[in-house]
Amino acid sequence: MQKHFTTLLLLLFLFLHSLYVFAQVDSSVIKPDTLIIQPDTLIIPADTIIIKPQEVQKDTSWKFKTEYGANLNQGSFSTNWTGGGVNSVALGLFFNTVIEYKKDDESWRNELQTQYGIVKNRGQASRKNVDRIFFDTKYSRRMSKYWNFVGNVNLLTQFAPGYVYEEDLDGDLIQRRVSGFFAPAYITESVGLEYKPVPYFFITFSPGAVRQTIVADKELYINTPDQRNYGVPIGQTMRTELALMQIVANFKKDIATNVNLSFRYLLFANYRNLGAMDNRLDATLTAKVNKYINVNLGAIIVYDEDQSYQIQYAQSLALGFIYRL
Repeated sequence: MQKHFTTLLLLLFLFLHSLYVFAQVDSSVIKPDTLIIQPDTLIIPADTIIIKPQEVQKDTSWKFKTEYGANLNQGSFSTNWTGGGVNSVALGLFFNTVIEYKKDDESWRNELQTQYGIVKNRGQASRKNVDRIFFDTKYSRRMSKYWNFVGNVNLLTQFAPGYVYEEDLDGDLIQRRVSGFFAPAYITESVGLEYKPVPYFFITFSPGAVRQTIVADKELYINTPDQRNYGVPIGQTMRTELALMQIVANFKKDIATNVNLSFRYLLFANYRNLGAMDNRLDATLTAKVNKYINVNLGAIIVYDEDQSYQIQYAQSLALGFIYRL
């Protein structure tokens, strides 16, 4: 019994001594090529093939931009306002979207702009004051640093009927419908060269551009100025024109902090009548108040002898609420 007890004490002493010696080992004396395997270490055989999942790269070729909102302007006067004036309120809604594909030297840009607004003056029924549908699709291929080959199709028309208001001999107000949906509508197809020296400006030259003017309502000519019917022969719904040259210039840039200027100028020179070239300028100056509110000043200038022999212009100033996606 005593012999077994002595053996157990000896074994216990050796075990405790080994623990003490292991605890005193200095990690600094461990050789660089020494491998210490922890209990949770995963040992992988040398001939094992490790397959790393391939990262999925995001497609950045497509870009989408959408914005919509409302424009509001209002005016009111007291009953004793000696300067004269009529209380009024105007509300306009808009929706714009751009879808663009760009890869290497090729790009394809699609843009839709829509706007509709009404104005209500005291003592009068509400009237339309802005109405526009514009769609543009353009394919572009880079030829050099500043020059591109482009093919383009665009459409310009409106949503609702438009009226002019006159008084008859008895002083009663009458209205005459002078426009409507696809009355008129302008569709233009062109191929040409685009000069784009900077990202915010380009100008396109398109010899041989083709434009169709559509007036879907054959009876509309009765109320158009001098019954010109927007250049479409009476009794027909479409007229096709061939341009000796079409020029389109676009500019969009922040010209100051939170102030943006954009314009689009179009010149269409019908080869049959170069002395009566069509001109149209759409310009907008926008001042950003915050993320959702801005003030915008818009102007449209048109000279088209198929509509009028005089320059036409429209101007608007409004407080806008905008949301972007």
